[in-house]
Amino acid sequence: MKFSEAWLREWVDPPVKTQELADQLSMAGLEVDSVTPVAASFQGVVVGEVLEKEAHPDADKLSVCQVTVGGDEPLQIVCGARNVSTGMRVPVATVGALLPGDFKIKKAKLRGVQSLGMICSASELGLAESSDGIMPLPVDAPVGDDFRSYLGLDDQAIDVDLTPDRGDCLGLVGIAREVGVINRCSVSVQAVHPVTPTIDDQIDVDLLADEACPRYLCRVVKGVDVNAETPLWMQERLRRSDIRSLGPVVDVTNYVLLELGQPMHGFDLQKIAQKIQVRMAEQGEMLTLIGGQEIELKENTLVIADQKRPLALAGIMGGEDSSVGETTQNILLESAFFTPMAISGKARNYGLHTDSSHRFERGVDPQLQSKAMERATALLLEIAGGEPGPIVEAVNQKQIGERPLIDLRANRVNKVLGVEIERAEVLDILNRLEMQVIETGEGWQVRAPSCRFDIAIEEDLIEEVGRIYGYARIPTNRGAFSMEMRGRQEAEFDLGKAKQLLVGRDFQEVITYSFVSPEIEALVDPEQTGIRLANPISADMAVMRTSLWPGLLQTARYNQSRQQSRVRIFESGLCFVRDGGEIRQERVLAGLVSGDRLDEQWDSSNDPVDFFDMKADIEALLSLCDSADRFVFAAGKHPALHPGQSAVIHYGDEAVGRIGMLHPELEKQLDLTSTSFLFEIDLAKIELGSLPAFESLSKFPSIRRDIALVVDESVTFEAVRNVIRESSGKIIKDIRLFDVYTGKNVDSGRKSVALGLILQEKSHTLTDQEVDEVLERVLHHLSDELDAKLRD
Repeated sequence: MKFSEAWLREWVDPPVKTQELADQLSMAGLEVDSVTPVAASFQGVVVGEVLEKEAHPDADKLSVCQVTVGGDEPLQIVCGARNVSTGMRVPVATVGALLPGDFKIKKAKLRGVQSLGMICSASELGLAESSDGIMPLPVDAPVGDDFRSYLGLDDQAIDVDLTPDRGDCLGLVGIAREVGVINRCSVSVQAVHPVTPTIDDQIDVDLLADEACPRYLCRVVKGVDVNAETPLWMQERLRRSDIRSLGPVVDVTNYVLLELGQPMHGFDLQKIAQKIQVRMAEQGEMLTLIGGQEIELKENTLVIADQKRPLALAGIMGGEDSSVGETTQNILLESAFFTPMAISGKARNYGLHTDSSHRFERGVDPQLQSKAMERATALLLEIAGGEPGPIVEAVNQKQIGERPLIDLRANRVNKVLGVEIERAEVLDILNRLEMQVIETGEGWQVRAPSCRFDIAIEEDLIEEVGRIYGYARIPTNRGAFSMEMRGRQEAEFDLGKAKQLLVGRDFQEVITYSFVSPEIEALVDPEQTGIRLANPISADMAVMRTSLWPGLLQTARYNQSRQQSRVRIFESGLCFVRDGGEIRQERVLAGLVSGDRLDEQWDSSNDPVDFFDMKADIEALLSLCDSADRFVFAAGKHPALHPGQSAVIHYGDEAVGRIGMLHPELEKQLDLTSTSFLFEIDLAKIELGSLPAFESLSKFPSIRRDIALVVDESVTFEAVRNVIRESSGKIIKDIRLFDVYTGKNVDSGRKSVALGLILQEKSHTLTDQEVDEVLERVLHHLSDELDAKLRD
């Protein structure tokens, strides 16, 4: 909600400066996002009147104007705007004036004709992004007055970011009420008087969906001049709230929206067939919205229709076919109360978000419609003329109901807030908040005003008392309480330590949304069906993730598109999987690497990262777990991974994660610029970590023996290592793979693996005989189990 401070001070004028006013609103729960000037800085601009206009003798597109600014002699000014005319009141920058952008006005000659100033457009004064000609002023604008003072441009625009429960402050009347209560000063409420009908014309209303729309008002106004000029004061108030002037009918409804918080709409009466129907849409009905977007309506959408077709999305946007145009003479004004549940999420379903839907989703005062209709009618007649008919109201009062009567206990107020507040001060706060209050022995019975949907229980009232009393006035007390320490297994897997390890290996932690687009979810994890959200934030955040990979891949793409080719990221978070009728949450740790193995530097080559680089990172990570040697990497398949470079991580017989290279086809569809490798580990399956244990160092020397084995190409190093460990006992301390060879002197389908075996005993120095016996036993088992042979 953005508004002019000067406009607010016409309603309530507390003795505080702008910044203090903003701080007061923020401390009262209405967070101020920004306070900005309503106009750029300029000086030396006055109101002038064009007395004469003649064609420039040497330029077809220029004219020579005689302009009075209240001095003894008129100023001769050369102007290039097509809309300048004799008798116009215009803003004039005199010689010496300083315009936005430090542009100083000097005497000049344009095509040989002297010019003593400049007639200004709105954009040249910083009041608009673009302008078509000079800025016309009302005919009663006082010639010679300072233009900045005339328009009141020494003003600030205050932008308030309201929480969803404070829909009552989406109109200036609500903000003024809050400021008045905070500063204990009176509020000058704009008087709204009923407009007397001068014609009998009216449109009947059928309320066919009264649960969604309990109240609907409309009024016929005939003979409206839709091409009339909206007064400059109204245009300025709209501009300072970031709303563009679009003609008197739209401007009046937008003005009432800002002033009272009631969305309204104007229909072209000639385009309505017989009567208005407020009903639910029929499946397959089509509606062209204002702006030309055509949508197919859904059955759960509330619409405003006539006897033939839908005219508007109720509470969201009007239709193109029934909108007010340049030839419109008769209009139908609408003012209605749509329940929040009827409108909530509907705009997003059609890819829309409007000022109307924003307010109706949060709740509009159900008693405000008649007042808004009278206010809009009076403004419209004043600006564009016309003859009003009577107000037609269709209402189901039972669906609107009455705000509940809430018991508020004085001792409960003091107990919850932790401070003694006088009963008289509590009563004053409640009265200023326009509550209906009945005093009782224990406190009060309170009924909130119809605009306050957020007040339903005693604690809501206590919150209101507390924020108006002032949180800063409530003393800080440190309460005493007992705390029970939770026992934690010493060997529990430490996620924090795992994150530190990954950071130490040049990873960076990221946090991505739990919601992803259905398209990328289907690409990355087609075997799972993502859980769809009923009211997604946007179309590309419509399902809950079943894997962390979509977020990591989107992060990688974002970085690569900004010339950050080397990406090493990880994330820990929840994935959401449907299990029967339940939703299961899984704690997952996942990561992605792409680009070069090392940062660019002078003494290393730019080798790209590969599968084994990531495998080394995962092995380091799994070393934090209990019995790290029980983790096995076995070839596996996943739709998102390259079939020849993917593996499943097993702990015993249970799969705990997977690792692999992103499938090239998927890489292409996601517009990634380099090969990416991914891993994902289910944290629930590796809950036990490892405890450090001391092992004495041997005082005796180790012996190294190198062997070269010829095995089938399908045999992994892990299989060879496991056979060696099982057959040698504890005498072999380490197994080092230092070469893999295929080619000349090695049979087709076979490969040579060269291993370094480190042997050592704690009790004595090994002899050659002992070493030979161990090697003979190892080679025997390798031959039996893996068909391995020593290479010649």
